[in-house]
Amino acid sequence: MRSDIIEADLTWIDHRFETGVRVTVTGDKITAITRDGVPTRRLRGRALLPGFVNAHSHAFQRGLRGLGEHYPEGFGDFWSWREAMYTLVEELTPDRLRRLCLLAFEEMLAAGVTTVGEFHYIRHLDAEQRDFAFDEIVLQAAAEAGIRIALLPCLYTTGGFDRPLAGGQLRFATPELDAALRQMDRLETQLNAVTQTIGIAPHSLRAVPSDMAKACFVAAADRDWVVHMHVEEQQREIDDCVAALGVRPMRWLLDNIDLNHRFTAIHATHTTDDDLAALSQRSGNVCVCPITEGNLGDGIANMRKMLERPDSVCVGSDSNIRIDFAEEARQMEYSQRLRDQRRGRLIDANGHTAPLLLDCVTENGARALNIPTGQIETGHYADFATIDLEHPHLAETNPDALAAAFVFGAGAECVREVCVGGVWR
Repeated sequence: MRSDIIEADLTWIDHRFETGVRVTVTGDKITAITRDGVPTRRLRGRALLPGFVNAHSHAFQRGLRGLGEHYPEGFGDFWSWREAMYTLVEELTPDRLRRLCLLAFEEMLAAGVTTVGEFHYIRHLDAEQRDFAFDEIVLQAAAEAGIRIALLPCLYTTGGFDRPLAGGQLRFATPELDAALRQMDRLETQLNAVTQTIGIAPHSLRAVPSDMAKACFVAAADRDWVVHMHVEEQQREIDDCVAALGVRPMRWLLDNIDLNHRFTAIHATHTTDDDLAALSQRSGNVCVCPITEGNLGDGIANMRKMLERPDSVCVGSDSNIRIDFAEEARQMEYSQRLRDQRRGRLIDANGHTAPLLLDCVTENGARALNIPTGQIETGHYADFATIDLEHPHLAETNPDALAAAFVFGAGAECVREVCVGGVWR
């Protein structure tokens, strides 16, 4: 098996950029990190980072870009945006879905994203037959693009607490858990073992009855799958849950499910500090999606509380309205600055912001997807992104300030190459 010794001008190791680092890749894994050996791939004028991990994407929503931004009533919110999304859902054909997924995945790679957690909930071409015809299309598009994917097929049963599915929602329908699990077990046997994994995604407590939600966690534990779920993105969702179940969604999960490191709550925008602390104590994760949450007017999550356990927060592109993980990272910090009217709200033990934020878009996302990537470390996948040190946005930047310059002053335009499992693109 061929080995490649990679040396960039700067390499991200132990939360800082260092010179003279040589990374040996054998097959699809990193097998050594040294300062010895003769490089076979010399990346001049570049910094080497672990590839970014996009922990939460709805690839088909790439087709909404530019839509839903007209407000004849004078304002809009998440629920009015959702109607525009349902219009897209009703129009999707297999070819249109493939093209949108391919567009999204290729744009992610161009932005330095090498792994995506695809929260996949448009399942059927024929809603009446519930044919799961769209599942394999997403996997095929990921393979064509060359991105690593954790497919997270969604369970979606109700149109709200005790409300039936209607309209475009019928293409999401998974009313029988056994049938959905059989489909997922079948998909798992067809995955590319090198670049594809599977988990399960009960959409939310408003879309999955409580008994099915419990059963999803049991099935996931039996199969060693991760579980991702939308939780408390919207205040109306919380109010409806309290009316139906007597408690807020996160509190219901904490009271009824044995949550652990395999669980990721998506958004948690309005989760209480006490419930965030309880989730953290159980080693659960939170995935924030700052660009999408800003676009939808969701609110400002308490990321300072979330990051009291620094490995607990990862990041997703969600609606794919824009795909740029430096921008996602800086919006995490900027939202807290705007709320608190202070700077440096998300900092590590040394008072730095950029290293903490880069962890959120790399190794923390890998943890949430249970994939050995997101770090330049022996035994991990050889998934990298390179930053062009000669790009005008980074010109005259001191190497010690490069991480902060990239996060706060640059972005996807500075990504030069990516490598997924030892394959350069």
